[in-house]
Amino acid sequence: MPEGLSREFVPFGAMPGPGGTRRGAGERPVRAGERGVEECDEMADPTGFEPAISSVTGWHVGPLHHGSAASAEDSTAARRDPLAYTRRPVQQIDLRSDTVTKPTPEMRRAMAGAEVGDDVFGDDPTVIELEARAAELLGKEAGLFVASGTMGNLVSQLAHLARGQETIAGHEHHMVLDEAAGHAVVVGTSIRQLAERPDGTLDPAEVEAAFRDPSDPHEPITGLITLENTHAHSMGQPLTPAYEARIAAIAHGHEIPLHIDGARFWNAAIALGVSGRELAKPADSVTFCLSKGLACPVGSVVVGDKGFIWRARRGRKLVGGGMRQVGILAAAGLVALRDGPNGMIERLAEDHANARRLAEALAELPGIVSPGALAQPTQGPLDPGRVRTNFVLFRVERDRAAFLDAVAARGVLMVAYPHGQVRAATHYGVTAADIETTIAATRAALAETNAARATNATNGTEAAAGAHTVTARRTE
Repeated sequence: MPEGLSREFVPFGAMPGPGGTRRGAGERPVRAGERGVEECDEMADPTGFEPAISSVTGWHVGPLHHGSAASAEDSTAARRDPLAYTRRPVQQIDLRSDTVTKPTPEMRRAMAGAEVGDDVFGDDPTVIELEARAAELLGKEAGLFVASGTMGNLVSQLAHLARGQETIAGHEHHMVLDEAAGHAVVVGTSIRQLAERPDGTLDPAEVEAAFRDPSDPHEPITGLITLENTHAHSMGQPLTPAYEARIAAIAHGHEIPLHIDGARFWNAAIALGVSGRELAKPADSVTFCLSKGLACPVGSVVVGDKGFIWRARRGRKLVGGGMRQVGILAAAGLVALRDGPNGMIERLAEDHANARRLAEALAELPGIVSPGALAQPTQGPLDPGRVRTNFVLFRVERDRAAFLDAVAARGVLMVAYPHGQVRAATHYGVTAADIETTIAATRAALAETNAARATNATNGTEAAAGAHTVTARRTE
C-alpha cells in the first residue's frame, strides 16, 4: 500500500482521526488477486491532498511525506540486506488463485519482439490483432483490450447503461461483491440482486419478475442482465449455452442486453465441450480474462458489436484505461488464443483434471468437509462431483487460519474464501505431481492442527479458538 495509508476504512465524506488499529490475521479473508494491507505510521508535513484522496478511496490517508522515521528504518534495513525485498520461498505450490500464473516462455519471447504503436491513437498493430482474434473466436464484430476483468465489466456497464438505471445480477456475482461498487461509484447505477442456485444460475422466473415498472417514477429502469460464467461461489460451475439463451430471450423480450462476466469463460467452454463462439452467442457482450487460466501477465478482452465497443472504448478512456505501447502485453494474449496445443485454451482441461484429483483425495481426509453455501449446500464430506472446472472449495473442522498457516509451512498456499471456506485453484504451472505434494501437505497440516486443537482443549482455550473462527467468518 502507498506510504501514508492506513487500514481504517471510512465512508465518503467521513474523515476519522489518524491511528487506525491493525486487524488480526484471521479477521478478513483475502480474495483472489488481492494484496494484504499494511498500516503506515502517520508522517509530518501534509500536502493538503489527503482529505480528497480519502473521500474517493475510502481509506484514511496520512500526510504524504517521504521523510518519516518508518521509511528511514525501511531504507536502513534494505541497505543492511539488499535481498530483503526479493527473497521468495523455494518450491512453493501456489493454489491461492489462477491469477498467480506466470507467462509461458513463448509469451515472453512474443512480448520481447512485439510490434507496437500507440493504442490510444488506435495504431498498435498487436493490440488490433488481439482484439480481432478475440472477436473472431467469440463470433462478435469487435473487441477491446482492457487492463483487467473488473475494467471489462465496468466499461461494459458504461456502454450499456444510462445513469440511474438498474442491472439484474446474482447476489454473489463478482460485479456485486468484488468490484468496489464501481457500478454505483462510476457508472451511477444500481443492481437488483437475486439469489443464485447451486449450479450458478438464476431462476428465469425470478429474473422475469425482477424487471421494474418503467411507468412508475419511484422505480429505477431495468437496463441490463448479467451472468457470471464460470460462477465462482458455486465452485466454478459452468453455465450452458442453452441456459444463457433462455436468459437472453428474457432480456431481449424487454429490449435490454445480456452481458456475460466471463472471467473464466474459457474454463466453462472446455468443461462443457463447446466452442467459445457457441458459448458467447446468446450474449450481447462478453468479457474474458487473459490473466487467469490463460496465463498472460495482464489484461482482459471485451467483445460485442461495433457500436457497443465504440462506447466501451470511450468508457475505458473515462476510467483511465487508455494505454499506449501496450502491444507488449497484447502479444501474450495472441499466444494464449492460438488454436490447439500451441495456445492455452485446450490445456485448461489439465487444470480441471488436477482439481478433480485434488478434490477426490481431500474428500477422504478426516477434517475436510463440505464447503456449504452455494458450493455444496449439503453437509457432510466434500463431494468431488461438484468440481467441474479449476476450483476446489472446502471447509476444515479446525481453526482455518491455523490450517492455512500449517499448509503454507509445507510449501503450499491456499486462501481463505467467503462462508468459512478454503479455496485451492489449479492453473498453468501446477502439475499432477504438485497435486500429490499438496495432498500430502494437507494431510500433515490437518494432523498438526488437530493436535493443536486437542492441546487447546486440554489447556481450556478451545473457546478462544472458536471465537477467532467466528470473527473470521463474520468479516467475510
